[in-house]
Amino acid sequence: MATDTALESFRAEARSWIEENFPKSLKGKDALSFMEGFGSKDPDFLKWKDAMGAKGWGIATWPKPWGGGLSKAEGRALTQELARAGAFNPIGGMGVSMFGPTLLEYGNDAQKKQHMPGIQMGTVRWCQGYSEPGAGSDLASLRTQAVDKGDHFLVNGQKIWTSGAQYADWCFCLVRTDNTRKHEGISFLLIDMKSPGVETRPIKLISGNSPFCETFFTDVKVPKENLMGPLNGGWTVGKRLLQFERDGQGGGTRGASFRGADMRTLDEVAKHYVGSDGQGRIADADLRVRVADHMMDSAAMRLTVQRMQEDAKNNQGPSAVTSIMKNANVRVVQGRAELMVEIMGFQGLGWEGDSYSADELNATRNLLSGKAMSIYGGSNEIQSNIIAKRILGLLDHQ
Repeated sequence: MATDTALESFRAEARSWIEENFPKSLKGKDALSFMEGFGSKDPDFLKWKDAMGAKGWGIATWPKPWGGGLSKAEGRALTQELARAGAFNPIGGMGVSMFGPTLLEYGNDAQKKQHMPGIQMGTVRWCQGYSEPGAGSDLASLRTQAVDKGDHFLVNGQKIWTSGAQYADWCFCLVRTDNTRKHEGISFLLIDMKSPGVETRPIKLISGNSPFCETFFTDVKVPKENLMGPLNGGWTVGKRLLQFERDGQGGGTRGASFRGADMRTLDEVAKHYVGSDGQGRIADADLRVRVADHMMDSAAMRLTVQRMQEDAKNNQGPSAVTSIMKNANVRVVQGRAELMVEIMGFQGLGWEGDSYSADELNATRNLLSGKAMSIYGGSNEIQSNIIAKRILGLLDHQ
């Protein structure tokens, strides 16, 4: 663990490096405005991404040579210094939040050498091939087939709700390699999305966006070396990846988990739309109570995340506790979105037009898109089962 003196020395180093390398034109912006670092042609953004990638600070606490090799305390100090400078981490996506940590645990040396540089530099985009039309919450019933053809697997099947598949370079995919067993017949396969036979069809959602796709595999040849983990051992690898995904979903603070989210506190928004009484409080007494309840829940969530970070003295990664945090964060984020639209009244129901502000239009879309949070990464019900069995030690009644 770094001493206070060493930590302050690192903080000074980080502050100086950020001052020297962060383009002032990007101050106050965020990675989401650049599609999490993918697809942007902004020269200042690309310069910043290259600098952070080469330094290893895009994935600061990952071990060298694949990351910055920083301690958790140093990683927090770096995050604080980025925020102080109005800067942001330009390297993200599923490669960082989900696949990369799993690759470090289960990938072989050749796979790490092939895929980690693109994750570290933010130049390769990944998507997740898990859910199928007939395999949602019961994911282990998936039917996408990977047949052994000697030097390669031949993959046929369909995935759905594949986030960003239309932009992705690679897919980490759960496939069936043994039809005689359920969980023990699944393997974890890495598929090049440019392979012949891969087709994506974006799905337009009620929010107006198309972040998800149907993904079709028709006689797709996948080299044997793209098998990650043991043959028929993919369920274990896939579950570990989901823990990393939930770890990221359980870290919300003010509920600003959406593109363009209103960063004002709810009481500020309510006073603007509903007004204040003679004591400076939200004029509507019932709304005032519900806003206060939400703000307390949000503060409790934020402090719990902070406590978990302080308690994380080792690098063992996320545990089943991520299921608790995921459900808690979903409740906070969805609660904020619902209150935001209610507070804005008719102005919170706009879809387009000059009569609505950007915050008002985003409030409508965030309410709608946020409903998916209860489902992706494992539904709330699945998380409750994990909590009951793996944390509380409860068993099903026979």
